[in-house]
Amino acid sequence: MAAFTAGTLLTLSISAGPLLAASSKFTDIQSVAGADKIESLHQDGFIKGVTDGLFKPEEQLSTAQGVQFIVDGLDLNLDAIRFIKMPVPSDYFSAVKDGVWYSDAFVRAQFNSIKLPQNIDPSKPLTREEYTLFLMQALEAKGGLPMIKIKPVDMADENELTPEYQGAVQRSLVLKISTLNANGQFNPKQTITRAEAAVMMYNAIEHMESFHAEQTPETPEK
Repeated sequence: MAAFTAGTLLTLSISAGPLLAASSKFTDIQSVAGADKIESLHQDGFIKGVTDGLFKPEEQLSTAQGVQFIVDGLDLNLDAIRFIKMPVPSDYFSAVKDGVWYSDAFVRAQFNSIKLPQNIDPSKPLTREEYTLFLMQALEAKGGLPMIKIKPVDMADENELTPEYQGAVQRSLVLKISTLNANGQFNPKQTITRAEAAVMMYNAIEHMESFHAEQTPETPEK
C-alpha cells in the first residue's frame, strides 16, 4: 500500500509551483553564501526553483516548503510501512489539506520522527529555530546518529531560544550544520530563507554521509 518510492521523492519540489527540471543552473544565487551547495542539491534533484532557473534565495521558507525540503533531502519515505488505509495529512493535522502539492510530505514527516504540532500551519513562514528542530529530528532518526555529549556553543542571543529547541540548535552548531553570524548570534526567531535552509540541508546530508562512511569497515585487500 505504501506507494511512495525513491523515484517519486526525487521529482518533488519545495515550491508550490509546477515541477521544474533540474538541468539548468540557477541564475540568481551567484552572490549568495553557499551558492555551490545550493546548486549541488539542485543538480542532484533535491531542490527545485520557483521558476525556470530562479531559486529566489532570499524568500522566506514556508512551513510546507520546509517540511517537503527535509523529507526529500533526507529521503524519508513510507516504503517499509504497510497500511490498511493509506494515511492522509488530515488524519493527523488540523490545517494541512489533503490532495495538494505538500500533502504527502507531511505524511512522510509524521511517520519519520519529525514531531510536527497537530495545529501546524503549512503557509506560515518557518523560523530558524523551528526549521533546525525539524531538520535535526529527521537527521538523527534517519541517520541513526548516536546521542553524544556536547560542549555547548556560546551564543550571544541564547536567551532568545525557545527552551525545547535549545538542544537541537546546539547540536546543529556543534555538528556544523548551522552557524552563528559574525556577532555570534543565531537569530532563532528570525524567518529562515530558502538559501539558508538549503545550505543547512547540504551540511546535514554531508554529515550523515561522513558518519556512515566512518562506521563502514574497510574491506581488507586480498
